[in-house]
Amino acid sequence: MLNSGAGNGARRRAPSEGGFDGQSDNTFNDTFNGGPVRHGTMRENNLAVVLGEVVRHQPVTRARLADLTGLTKTTVSNLVAVLADGGLVQDGGLVREGERGRPGVAVSVNGDGVAGLGLEVNVDYLAACVLDLGRRVRHRHLIATDNRGRSPEKVIEALARLAGQAIGSAAEQGLTVAGAVVALPGVLDRRSGWLRTAPNLGWSEVPTRALLEAGLPALRLPPDQDNEANLGALGELWFGAGRELGDFVHVSGEVGIGAGIVVSGRVFRGAHGFAGELGHIVVEPGGPPCTCGGRGCLEQIAGQEAVLRAAGLTDARTPVPTTVAADPDGPMAALLESLRSGDDRAVAAVGRAGHALGSALSAAVNLLDPDSVVLGGIFSPLAPWARPAVQEALAAATAVTRGRTPSVVVSRLAGDAAVQGAAGLVIERVIADPARLWP
Repeated sequence: MLNSGAGNGARRRAPSEGGFDGQSDNTFNDTFNGGPVRHGTMRENNLAVVLGEVVRHQPVTRARLADLTGLTKTTVSNLVAVLADGGLVQDGGLVREGERGRPGVAVSVNGDGVAGLGLEVNVDYLAACVLDLGRRVRHRHLIATDNRGRSPEKVIEALARLAGQAIGSAAEQGLTVAGAVVALPGVLDRRSGWLRTAPNLGWSEVPTRALLEAGLPALRLPPDQDNEANLGALGELWFGAGRELGDFVHVSGEVGIGAGIVVSGRVFRGAHGFAGELGHIVVEPGGPPCTCGGRGCLEQIAGQEAVLRAAGLTDARTPVPTTVAADPDGPMAALLESLRSGDDRAVAAVGRAGHALGSALSAAVNLLDPDSVVLGGIFSPLAPWARPAVQEALAAATAVTRGRTPSVVVSRLAGDAAVQGAAGLVIERVIADPARLWP
């Protein structure tokens, strides 16, 4: 089947072009651990070129695709047929492109064919999300569970069950899940596939890539992994307000606090891939001890558990303060109710957390000069009470040197950003190299 369309007019994609949402090939290479995108033949390259143009310009005729790609109309028609057989594109109604000529049949992405699976491991929950190629959420499920003290093998075993349910739900809707990406909390060495440390889980030096490959259901594409804060930033970029934000820092706050940094539409990872550890910036020297070995880290003031303790809603003996989505009657829901009722202790706890977060962010702002800061995770529902303190601390530390402080935006995705970003990366992987879906 892949022999179709390998003929004349082959054009290799320019470095500035990309598949999903204008992402460049270099971004794809940075995102996945498999090295350069595998375009071993003209045919494979041309499939990616055509699919990428469909994504960017849909609905689009074959004649317009030929103009956009530089391929012959016959080659484009053959390639579209291959992509349609693989469930990636479909024909629609007639569209007229220009004032002259007959209408042509429109080609669009097939939202009812291939899908991507995002999975997330967090301290107090596991989550799954399925996105189709039209970027619609087709399945979402979150399970509250205390993962501290559990072995990586046991957690991945539970994650595999969640993945199986998601794949089954997709199949019932006629979707084929192509691959999975897993969001993990902690410092990942993506080249080796090892999680170096996840202090809040109690994990260190874990071969997570190998465990995921062995434990998750087998799919056409091998599983991949990334830091949950980076995936949260990509989720915001693709499915939230990210397109309008310019360069931004996305804060993902749960039990731990991380930051994903987006510069020119790409995640900034640092020299070794460890950028964004916002939660371990010291905001109170000599303050409470942290799981990382330091004292006074941001997580100990503004993390979920720290805020709940300060608000009098939990204590050190409480095993797992779950998110509102996981437990509508849990401590986070109680905190929101206390805030709405004007409880002084709750308001003070969240205000202190917001000020600490703003202080930590001011260092990032002065170093990176972003246009915007996005409050995600628990800081999204807490924003009415936390954002004023964040803005005040940012202004105090940055207004003189910058002239203006970055805008502070509340994420609409909240705690779903990372798992949606993970599913979105599978979609990116498919569009960047659709030939991987065939043997």
